[in-house]
Amino acid sequence: QVQLVESGGGLVQAGGSLRLSCVVSGSIDSFNTMAWYRQYPGKQRVLVAEVTRGGHINYVDSVKGRFTISRDNAKNAVYLQMDSLKPEDTAVYYCRGIIITAGIPYTYWGQGTQVTVSS
Repeated sequence: QVQLVESGGGLVQAGGSLRLSCVVSGSIDSFNTMAWYRQYPGKQRVLVAEVTRGGHINYVDSVKGRFTISRDNAKNAVYLQMDSLKPEDTAVYYCRGIIITAGIPYTYWGQGTQVTVSS
């Protein structure tokens, strides 16, 4: 059973930093893409950043220059370094991984971690 376990959320003042971690069971190299999403109350999850197995990275415009996603195959983990945090970054953050097998994508989600940025 594939599991993704996030950690690193918490309460921080505006302008501060947090680092989210997502550790996967098994080999992270089996995942074609890893990503971080966030969800505001009453809203759908939205993509924040993603990184492919080949190292291609994509960010949503609102976090460019402030957030950094990285992937550590040796530790089977993906990270989201969040700097210059703003109150509007307050959300539940989820780790997502996709494995493509025989052309079929399988999506896995972590349990989520709360990030709260105070003004």
